[in-house]
Amino acid sequence: MNSETLHGQVALVTGGGRGIGRAIAIALAAAGAKVGVTGRGEHDLAATSDAIRNSGGICAAAAGDATSPADVRRVVAEVTAQLGPVDILVNNAGVVGEFASPWESDPDLWWRTLEVNLRGPMLFSREVLPGMVERRHGRIVNIGSYVGVRPTPGNTAYATSKAALARYADSLAAAVADVGVKVFVLSPGLVRTSMSAQLPGVDDFSDSDWVPVEQAAHCVLRLARGDADALTGRFLHVTDDLGSLVRDAASIAEGGYYQLRLLKPDGPVD
Repeated sequence: MNSETLHGQVALVTGGGRGIGRAIAIALAAAGAKVGVTGRGEHDLAATSDAIRNSGGICAAAAGDATSPADVRRVVAEVTAQLGPVDILVNNAGVVGEFASPWESDPDLWWRTLEVNLRGPMLFSREVLPGMVERRHGRIVNIGSYVGVRPTPGNTAYATSKAALARYADSLAAAVADVGVKVFVLSPGLVRTSMSAQLPGVDDFSDSDWVPVEQAAHCVLRLARGDADALTGRFLHVTDDLGSLVRDAASIAEGGYYQLRLLKPDGPVD
C-alpha cells in the first residue's frame, strides 16, 4: 500500500481513542492523512495521538460529546484550525446500550443509545458537509452493524440505532450524489473491544467468529481512499469482496442491493 495514498487529506475519526476507532485513526495516518481524533476520554485520545506522532504521522486530538451540537462544532473547528478542512469523516463513536427485554428497558438508556449512535453521526456529518459540498469532494464512513438489519429482541435500542444509521446514510448519499461526496455504512464484524466484551455469551464465541481490528481498519482505509466510490450509499461488511462489488456496481445500483428495502413475494417494492 502506498504510504502517500491519502497525502494532503484530513480525516476526522469519532470514538478515536480506543478500539476500532483507534485502529482506524492509525491506519489513516499511516496512509498519509492528517488525522483528527475525538471522543470523551482525553487520556485515550492522547494515547492515540502519541502513537500516530511517534510513527511520524500528524494528529490533533479534541475531546467532546458526540451528542452535543456545541461540542461537535467546537471539535470540528479545532481540528480544522490545526489540520485543515475535513476530507474524510469516520463516524465510529457508539455504545452498545442496555441488554433487556423491550418492556423492561430503561427509557433514558434506550434513548441515550439512539443519541450516541444516530444523533452523533448526524451532527458530525452536518458540520463537515458544507465544506465538502463546496469543495465537491469528501467521504463519510459510518460504522454500522449487521444487528441493524435483523430483529434483535434483547437490545432493541442498538438494533434500531444501527438500522436508522443505515437509512440516514443512504439518504445522505442520495442528497450529495451530484456534488462529489460519497457516503458508506460499514459493518466491521465482531471485533474484540471493550464494547464487544459486554455482549451476552461473549465467552461462547469461537476464534473464527472474531475479526481482527486491523482488518476492519483496512476496510475503512479502502473506502476513505476511494476504492469503492461506485458503491456510495451501500451497506457493506468487512468480509465483502470490494473489488467484485465495485465491478458489479451498476447492477447493484439498479437492483437496489446492499440497502434497507422492502421485499414482497413477487419482488422489491419501489
